[in-house]
Amino acid sequence: MDTFIENFLTAVDFQEAVEVTADTILKDLPEWDSLAALGVIVMFDVDYNKTITGDDLKACITVSDLHKLLG
Repeated sequence: MDTFIENFLTAVDFQEAVEVTADTILKDLPEWDSLAALGVIVMFDVDYNKTITGDDLKACITVSDLHKLLG
């Protein structure tokens, strides 16, 4: 999970440091928007060789939910 969170932080490219845990609620993050979501989709593709969709992301509430998409 720690590596996943590090990759998530890189993919979203926060302008200011943000503490993220598995229980962090995505919509509460200051820069969680369509560009951040696109970064996460690319992260899944490049880092994990897994294809996810915008609908997959919409179903996720927390960072842990994103992690579960890895299967």
